[in-house]
Amino acid sequence: MTGQDPTTAVEIDTSKPHPARMYDWYLGGKDNYPVDEEMGRQMLALDPRVPVMARVNRAFMHRAIRWLAKNGVRQFLDIGTGIPTEPNLHQVAQQIAPDARVVYCDNDPIVLAHAAALLRSTPEGVTEYLQADVRDPAAIVEGARKILDFDRPIALSLVALLHFISDEDGAHELVDRLLAELPSGSYLMMTHATADFTPEESAAATAKLKAAGVTLALRSREEFTRFFDGLDLVDPGVAIVPAWHPELGEPVPGQDDGVIPGYGAVGRKG
Repeated sequence: MTGQDPTTAVEIDTSKPHPARMYDWYLGGKDNYPVDEEMGRQMLALDPRVPVMARVNRAFMHRAIRWLAKNGVRQFLDIGTGIPTEPNLHQVAQQIAPDARVVYCDNDPIVLAHAAALLRSTPEGVTEYLQADVRDPAAIVEGARKILDFDRPIALSLVALLHFISDEDGAHELVDRLLAELPSGSYLMMTHATADFTPEESAAATAKLKAAGVTLALRSREEFTRFFDGLDLVDPGVAIVPAWHPELGEPVPGQDDGVIPGYGAVGRKG
């Protein structure tokens, strides 16, 4: 379904930073380039907790997947997957539900190059990788239908992704179009960075990334909550990322050293 062999050479643009590779650098990975590290260090100069924020987002994904799997969800569509970092989503889901089916989706060639790590499913389950862009929901749905049963609930995962999609690019409309394809009983799980708590640092970060060709669309709590219009929010609703069901995972070192400037939530489609 990738349309390419993950072992073949891929064209990687190293002339400007890429969010997936910067995220990898924050997490201590090796799949990044000097341009990503340089911009990452500029972000750290503005707020040294950026690596903590990256780990907090990752930890939210683990907790949300555990909650969903424990509540009967067996199908997952993860858009903006990023460079594989264990445990990956399918590993968390299949630990609880070995028959879970997972479709990963990303548009970064370096993620494609590492897609084999995302395809190590349990014998009972299925994992697949789709090379596509969130701005093309029709292509994503078409590819996902080959693996997932769209007559049964699907959890749509958009973790630390939508703050790279501006309103001008139709971020809310993209989510609405994806959700419209999912059956009743499906879920949306999301995290999103915000400037609500750090307005000056956030403005500086946005300007630096824009100059490097990277969009950063930080949204308020109200703007983030709009993504869940028409959905039933899972308790505790919209929360600071570490505060969403902390009992389902281990705390990230440093997460309590001031407010983590991001929101997380899970909502159910009726």
